[in-house]
Amino acid sequence: MKLQTLLFSMLVALPVAAQTIPIRTDHTDLILKVAPNHRLYQVYLGERLLDVGEYDHLDWDVYAASDASVSQRGWEVCNTGGSEEFYEPALGITHTDGSQTTYLYYRGHETKAVDGGTETVIRLADDQYPVQVTLHYVAYPREDVIKVWSEILHHEKAVKRAGSIAADGCIALQAIHSTILYFRRPSYYLTEFSSDWAREAQMSSQQLQFGKKVVDTKLGSRAAMHAHPFFEIGLGQEVRETQGEVLMGTIAWSGNWRYTAEVDNAGALRILPGLNPNASAYRLRPGETFRTPEFIFTLSRNGTGQGSRNLQSWARRYQLRDGMGPRMSLLNNWENTYFNFDQEKLTRLMKEAKTLGVDMFLLDDGWFGNGGHARNGDSAGLGDWDVNRSKLPGGIPALCDAADGAGVKFGIWIEPEMVNPRSDLFEAHPDWAIRLPNREYYTYRNQLVLDMSNPAVQEYVYGVVARILTDGHDSSGQRDINGDARVAYFKWDCNSPITNAYSPYLGDRQSNLYIDHIRGVYNVMRRVRENFPDTPMMLCSGGGARCDYEALKYFTEFWCSDDTDPVERLYIQWGFSQFFPAKAMCAHVTDWNRQAPVKFRTDVASMCKLGFDLGLRHLSADDLAYCQQAVANWKRLQPVILDGEQYRLVSPYDGNHMAVNYVSQDRRHAVLFAYDIHPRYKEPLQNVRLQGLDADRNYQVEEINLMPGQASSLKGNGQVYSGDYLMKIGLEAFTQNGLQSRVIEIKGL
Repeated sequence: MKLQTLLFSMLVALPVAAQTIPIRTDHTDLILKVAPNHRLYQVYLGERLLDVGEYDHLDWDVYAASDASVSQRGWEVCNTGGSEEFYEPALGITHTDGSQTTYLYYRGHETKAVDGGTETVIRLADDQYPVQVTLHYVAYPREDVIKVWSEILHHEKAVKRAGSIAADGCIALQAIHSTILYFRRPSYYLTEFSSDWAREAQMSSQQLQFGKKVVDTKLGSRAAMHAHPFFEIGLGQEVRETQGEVLMGTIAWSGNWRYTAEVDNAGALRILPGLNPNASAYRLRPGETFRTPEFIFTLSRNGTGQGSRNLQSWARRYQLRDGMGPRMSLLNNWENTYFNFDQEKLTRLMKEAKTLGVDMFLLDDGWFGNGGHARNGDSAGLGDWDVNRSKLPGGIPALCDAADGAGVKFGIWIEPEMVNPRSDLFEAHPDWAIRLPNREYYTYRNQLVLDMSNPAVQEYVYGVVARILTDGHDSSGQRDINGDARVAYFKWDCNSPITNAYSPYLGDRQSNLYIDHIRGVYNVMRRVRENFPDTPMMLCSGGGARCDYEALKYFTEFWCSDDTDPVERLYIQWGFSQFFPAKAMCAHVTDWNRQAPVKFRTDVASMCKLGFDLGLRHLSADDLAYCQQAVANWKRLQPVILDGEQYRLVSPYDGNHMAVNYVSQDRRHAVLFAYDIHPRYKEPLQNVRLQGLDADRNYQVEEINLMPGQASSLKGNGQVYSGDYLMKIGLEAFTQNGLQSRVIEIKGL
């Protein structure tokens, strides 16, 4: 250890000229500088400077010591525990000798081209301990998005003397943030996104005052059940849709995360996003590299609307699985049958899917488990992924054949990370479940979480997924589990947080559980994506409790909420749209809130990735004809709705209406969705002014998605207007009728 420490000390002791490291997009500059004390500081984060020569005027002396012998606090890029920084550290390490102090010095950096942008890699190291930290910044100029993460590597040796904590050579990572960002503005306003089952993405705002505001989750697997890993901060004013400077950031992690917004005694704001350290002092072995979650952010000077379009465009191009590809509409059986179905009933529903005009039939929960562990409710069968032969004697091959006969594709639901105590799997491998060795276990929704930190469990779960995807090929059970999938779609659920937090596999490294478990989940998801690259997959977690951009590398879309009441969905979809593109957000038409007409329910779902979860026998002839027309229109307008730019026009939080429009990339085509929720009696109605059109182009306005025999009552329907008129004057799209909706197509001439 002495030789390694000496080498590190020599490296950081070398003279270093003041260096400027710019991280640039088309509209934003993040400027870092190396001070004469060899440490790295943020000197600017804001609107892009036109003259790069003026970077020299950015005065790092304001933030860092000009004399290496003087300790002075500053805006250090990776401030560490035990240093002269008195605020929340970005990185906290307990070394093998028990010391909790780390200093990181600049060693070098380089840039390289990556898909869509430029990656800047900055190397830092301690001068007394063999610890290296590598900072990664990927700037996407066109989308105005920056992605950042860190990697920690060490080569400390075991220490056995009194007072040491790591006889195995592990250091303990106690604060693990992906980055730290600094701002100095007159005021700061936070918009956060709280959640619960059927109440996802609920938005609330507050002004940040002196001290810390911490938002986090400690649930482990169904981690975003109570709070979502994204936020908005208005800089100098409240968060607004079309005006003002706003930071929009999201943590790409499906496990326990935390972000801290700290206003210091000088009125500066520090933002620290990363992993939640609760019960997670991660023990890192020598030679292992620890990678923090990605933190993705955009800095908009035109409100959240522009920030959302930045993130949505970036996600489609670079992060979301098959983000530039089409999406399938579907019919799900869950709310139509629940657990009560057989092969004949499912075959009938497949024919209904064809009649409706959707692309696929999705079989939900209840298709597996046999004998005493048959899945006839939620108390048994999880973990036993063999087809229930009493319900489905022909197995998955027969279901695929029936779907082919009906002219639709076949998809299936699974919850592979969970196990019921009443299952063959748990009886054979009780040590595969996360549970305490010395206490009675507690089940959430009658289930336990499989220990995905265990490679044997990962292998089992991958085998289950691969077998199901390929099962449609061969009723004899002989198949290549890495072969082509006949099952065309996968809905991957996760209904329980981690309870009874103890891993039989990890032994004395229990503080690694929450992190290694999620890494194990990702290992399986990565293998599935690699071996079944053409199979679209829905990410689900008891509704919308998994909604992060790390998991969405492996999934084409996610389920926003089990709450499909169209009124509540307007709020939920408004919230999620702040950070996610419409093509990633699944929305289904169901019988929740039957007071709402089928047209209203369908028009709400049509602004996202459309699906249905009801039986056609419940629909009147007119309702069925309407749904068929709406499905055909949605398919035709996919390039506008799912791949166009979204403009949120009227918020449901502001009153009794909501409106949003989508515009194609060439601005020749647009769709306006307008919803009357519960208007007041004789309330004055405002025109809906569109956004994003070409002011110099003429557009024809036509209301679509009309009930059979119904003529449009839209004023100006069929007429031609300039884009300038539609954006400045708008359309009389709202009415005084509750639960009424309009879908208006705007075609460029």
